[in-house]
Amino acid sequence: MRVFFVSGENECITSKYQPNLLTYLLILTDMSKVIKLKKGLDIKLVGEAEKSVLALPIGERYSVSPLTFDGVVPKLLVAEGDKVMAGDVLFYDKAHPEVMFTTPVSGTVSAVRRGEKRKLLAIDIAADAQQNYKPFKTNLAKASREEIMATLLESGLWTMILQRPYGIIANSQDTPKAIFVSGFDSAPLAPEMNVALADDMKAVQAGFDALKKLCPTVHLGLKAGEKSILEDVKGVEKHYFAGAHPAGNVGVQIHHIDPINKGEVVWTVAIQNVAIIGRLFLEGKLDMTKTYAVVGSQVAHPQYVKALVGSSIADVIMPARIKPQSGGSSFRIIEGNVLTGRKASANDSLGCYSSQVTVIPEGGELELIGWLAPRFHKFSVSRTYFSWLMPKKKYDLSTGLNGGVRPFVVTGLYEKYLPMDIYPMYLFKAILAGDIEKMENLGIYEIVEEDVALCEFVDPSKQDLQALVRDGINLMIKEM
Repeated sequence: MRVFFVSGENECITSKYQPNLLTYLLILTDMSKVIKLKKGLDIKLVGEAEKSVLALPIGERYSVSPLTFDGVVPKLLVAEGDKVMAGDVLFYDKAHPEVMFTTPVSGTVSAVRRGEKRKLLAIDIAADAQQNYKPFKTNLAKASREEIMATLLESGLWTMILQRPYGIIANSQDTPKAIFVSGFDSAPLAPEMNVALADDMKAVQAGFDALKKLCPTVHLGLKAGEKSILEDVKGVEKHYFAGAHPAGNVGVQIHHIDPINKGEVVWTVAIQNVAIIGRLFLEGKLDMTKTYAVVGSQVAHPQYVKALVGSSIADVIMPARIKPQSGGSSFRIIEGNVLTGRKASANDSLGCYSSQVTVIPEGGELELIGWLAPRFHKFSVSRTYFSWLMPKKKYDLSTGLNGGVRPFVVTGLYEKYLPMDIYPMYLFKAILAGDIEKMENLGIYEIVEEDVALCEFVDPSKQDLQALVRDGINLMIKEM
């Protein structure tokens, strides 16, 4: 720590002024470590969850879908009627047979759902009232890197470790230069980790200890200016970020801490999944409990719900209740946040990468002379509406695009909201052209869909930029 002097005298701060002034100087010193992002956008929505957590009992049905995982071609290992314990393998990836996908509950395989050309869509498990767990040998203190990796692969929790570039399940044969974890989520109505992880800090620390065995360098991104329970995590390098969304995106944090170059690989893990990994090594069994935020303007009682991965969305949103609809209006259930989540139904199940369920009005209705109305209830990043006069106002937004798809035009908007040193417009055009070399030079290794979600939100051309980025990534995987 630096020593400060006052009045040019060769003596330390006097005891009379030491408490307040020294605290102030220490704050300035800490602020020098903060990574300040000047680009981004916070979208304030109504329907934030109350700071209380409801633990759900075991439900009747759970599902595991290979569609949750990009690039996985499943090989089924169970049939309808089979009895399984929590942690038993349901299928594996044909391209990487060591990567197993397991059931979060014990019970009976009630259905194997398939689509066109017998494509595997999901496996349903009718859960036992009394859960049985497959035992795993775990001794975190003495385990080697190979033993940690073998346990994660066998338990199915390896699927929670993603790699950059590409945002796919990590290759266990790679040696990453670092592992990155974001300790906060800046997306609209995202769960607060001080609430979601309040009872899981022992598991979180064990999870980080396991990750340290896989790679010595583990980075943890925290939000500057807020007290986080993750401050007490040991053995990791902490970094502080100030700014609007997407400051909480792990891709943005990687870019500002240690950018990815061609030929390099880093791994990422969602913070609640770190806790699930830690729980495995503490308890010797697979417990995939997570805390989900059930939020949105169409939710009567937005709240946090503790449930197992694979739970039915209907079970998760039932305690919060969807508001009664009137006048023929409808709503949309989104697994995830409004920017990057997927459209879901109440019969769908929660995947291992999501941490919230959002319910908002379904858009698309016509407005009488809408373009002439003042639209005080509408949000816009431009000054077309009056929302710029009310920066703290929370909005009840629908899924409507407020316009149709238009020609892809150069506006300069993307660069204002993506806090990364890349040129998104030129990258998107390179993807459309299928130009591998330009895609590499323009930053395809550093981004996944969530990193360009704000670009998609502000885009006047209404382009599906997230799907475009995934198409580019799939092309890179195929060609490289």
